[in-house]
Amino acid sequence: MDSEPAKTNQSRRVWHPYTRFSSLEHGYFPTIVRAEGIYLEDDAGNRYVDAISSWWAAPLGHSHPAIVEAICNQAKELQHSILGNMTHPNAMALAEAVAELMPDPNYHVHFAGDGASAVEAALKICLQYWSNKGKARTRFASLNQAYHGDTLATLSLGYIDAFHQPFAPMLMPAERIPVPPYDATEAECIDAAKELFSEHGHSLAGLIVEPLCQGAGGMRIYSLEYFNAIYKLCREHDVIFIADEIATGFGRTGKMFAYEHACVKPDIVCIGKALSGGSLPISAAVACDTIYETFDDTPIDHTFYHGHTYAGNPIACAAALAALKAYRELDIAACAQQRGLLLADGLSALEDLPAVSDVRCLGMIGAVELRGAKPGGIPIAQQVQRNMMTKGYVIRPLGNVAYLMLPLVTPEAVIREAVEALRSAIVEVE
Repeated sequence: MDSEPAKTNQSRRVWHPYTRFSSLEHGYFPTIVRAEGIYLEDDAGNRYVDAISSWWAAPLGHSHPAIVEAICNQAKELQHSILGNMTHPNAMALAEAVAELMPDPNYHVHFAGDGASAVEAALKICLQYWSNKGKARTRFASLNQAYHGDTLATLSLGYIDAFHQPFAPMLMPAERIPVPPYDATEAECIDAAKELFSEHGHSLAGLIVEPLCQGAGGMRIYSLEYFNAIYKLCREHDVIFIADEIATGFGRTGKMFAYEHACVKPDIVCIGKALSGGSLPISAAVACDTIYETFDDTPIDHTFYHGHTYAGNPIACAAALAALKAYRELDIAACAQQRGLLLADGLSALEDLPAVSDVRCLGMIGAVELRGAKPGGIPIAQQVQRNMMTKGYVIRPLGNVAYLMLPLVTPEAVIREAVEALRSAIVEVE
């Protein structure tokens, strides 16, 4: 780096999400002014490797030429048009392209603006589906330590104490299923899931899961066998299976979607973040025909009265179409699979460090769980974050888990350098 990261000169009018007040006063707080490829640049001229793909949304890095061109061209033609009782070419083209990525093309795409909105739509679709069929199924199940967004309904299913405790009085009840190996053994967790479905299966509207990796819960990676077991329970009890692929989708795990590691067909798939290559807000709840067809308005009106102003925005759709084309041309899932092996190999060597309690990887997700805290009970991962910033890497720990979710196009040499920087950052706090 050219210089030390700047302390904040941010306007006090910005309320930064997930940001402690103390970091505004005492922490390194760069002002990012431009980005290209895998790098972010601040107003002091420092460059940082975007080692978390800007909250997991930029697998192609930044300023991808085809995406930038698509945005500029579309902005000259049509900036916005609603999707209520009308349409536009980009929405139709993107819906077709997304449906082609599903287990079969008989899916329908309900656009939203961010991940939480896509999950909200999925939950409401699920509830109304059962209402349309004249059945009283109103409860949901999710996995322990799941995260599905920050709106009230999504908090109910993705509740994490550290984030959400003040909102607990407003949340709806939900069933929780333990996750191996973090909550118990795999056999014990499967038994607990069977017991839950046996008791509540008749009243469950749906089960929502982050396939194979629970992101904000601490990059908790669980087995394919467990994933298959809970999917099978949904099928046995006629429970809607919702795959939340907002973080894991678009190649991140070495498949286009994480559920593809198993032989499953989700009823609803939630997508977002990387849908536009991280360039503009757009997301979607993608529902199969079986669900969609119950929303017919004859002879009884079952219209889905739900939508957002900027859902399916033409410019965002143009960006997403360009991103999907780039993913195809790069074979982004294979790219992640290959680079993921290098990442896993490098991180595995960190297991010998005294401060490291666990290392886990899935595709281009690499997590290092640390042990110990600094004075005041601050997890040492917070100091690791600061050390990484001085080395030119942006990371954001989850509790005491430091993780790398580099853009999927990151050169192999940079992956090695990032792992070595993380090793050094950990050693410095031991």
